Amino acid sequence: MSGKTQRQRMIGDWLRERRVGSQEELVARLGLAGIVATQATVSRDLEELGAVKVRRDGAIRYLLPDQVDSGHSAAMLDRLLSEWVTEIMEAGALVVMKTPPGSANLVANALDAAGLEGIAGTIAGDDTIFIALGKGVAPGDMVARLRNRRSGS
Repeated sequence: MSGKTQRQRMIGDWLRERRVGSQEELVARLGLAGIVATQATVSRDLEELGAVKVRRDGAIRYLLPDQVDSGHSAAMLDRLLSEWVTEIMEAGALVVMKTPPGSANLVANALDAAGLEGIAGTIAGDDTIFIALGKGVAPGDMVARLRNRRSGS
């Protein structure tokens, strides 16, 4: 596992387990775990993980795409589709998305969290996402819907 992958996995785990309100807190936690990282590195990691800063229960904290409500999830999905998805295509009864290496899981989590009608589930590799469609959903129609969301139409 690369240093970046390990660091991002740790950050993701901390965001799910605890209330993390600042990048400085993450830098300090990483330091305690023996991983040297700057605030700028943590900032990029949070961006790549799709983390958003929200106010919950009177406190500001970072959340991952699968932790935010559906309104935030839809906006997050649209942003991730436009920034991280390089290709959307039909593949038989499935839809396939291509992303830069290491980004597929982030986009698949956002797809799952958004709960789009017609998507039964996703499977993500390193740079490829397979999207299983619900009964009666035409792959071409879903490709068009996802492309429209990606382009902001």
